[in-house]
Amino acid sequence: MKMPLTIDFISSAAAAEVSKENVTRCQSASLGKARWQVINSFVPYVLLWVAMVYALAVSYWLMLPLAILAAGFLARIFIIFHDCGHGSFFKSKRANHVVGAIAGVMNLTPFRHWRWQHALHHGTAGDLDRRGSGDIWTLTVQEYLQSTRWRRFAYRLARNPIVLFVIAPLYVFVVHHRFAVSGAPERERQSVRHTNWVLLAVTLVLSAAFGLKAFLLIELTVSAIAGAAGLWLFYVQHQFEGAYWARSEEWSYTTAALKGSSFYKLPRVLQWFTGNIGFHHIHHLNPRIPNYHLQRCHDADPFFKTIKPVTLLASLKTLTFRLWDEQRNAFVGFRDLRLIS
Repeated sequence: MKMPLTIDFISSAAAAEVSKENVTRCQSASLGKARWQVINSFVPYVLLWVAMVYALAVSYWLMLPLAILAAGFLARIFIIFHDCGHGSFFKSKRANHVVGAIAGVMNLTPFRHWRWQHALHHGTAGDLDRRGSGDIWTLTVQEYLQSTRWRRFAYRLARNPIVLFVIAPLYVFVVHHRFAVSGAPERERQSVRHTNWVLLAVTLVLSAAFGLKAFLLIELTVSAIAGAAGLWLFYVQHQFEGAYWARSEEWSYTTAALKGSSFYKLPRVLQWFTGNIGFHHIHHLNPRIPNYHLQRCHDADPFFKTIKPVTLLASLKTLTFRLWDEQRNAFVGFRDLRLIS
């Protein structure tokens, strides 16, 4: 499946309000900005990794604050990886692939395979009839009520915050990404195998240098924190108050982008570490806009200022969202089932 890449996918209604010229201009990659992001993201992360080795030799608790900071840089590296997957970070296809593959190894994620899956996500986000491609398991109220007792239990477990934001991230990055999904093309399958071999080599080298226990403690701690942050971002970006979901016959790519992807307004420091991904509505509208141009695009177009932001405090409410109610066109919690059923 090819994902929509340009502003031409905006519906005629939205096109009258969104400036095509503005969005198209913002999708041009900047070599200078891209290089600077690589430097200010990769270099601090490597230095922090070395510092964590020395800190761990004294105490795990001395290492932990460094791990939290390193996780912030790893999340930023994931955004670079993400942009390379869209071919938007550099103008050069080869540069996107090389940097994306390196960032993928650092995030325990095969570049080509993830890129293929993520393209499916962009082409189906908010479509109730095409769920399951790179998204969080979401049932409608009717589907949940018609489910078996075992499926209800599994769903409740999967939507538990501890499972969703603590256990799931480690599983996804450490275990799930080690295998190609069913239906993946051969080139994407090779991407998984190649990444696994590189990760094995890195593990052997760093374990020989610092010890297997030290390597695993640092790597798993940082990956768990960064993964939890990443999954939280992905969750809030598509499961928020006022979100858009529709059946295929009524689904619109443009509406799904502008209403089904949140404008997550974060404090400046968190916006920096998350690579402006809070401007997710713009990213889904045109994935060819690199992260370093998202705010510029938002600020330049009056239409985007009409979109209600989700603040950090308000985003906590999304923890109560469990099911999509097609009658209300809104997310509801399990407690609301008593009023519905």
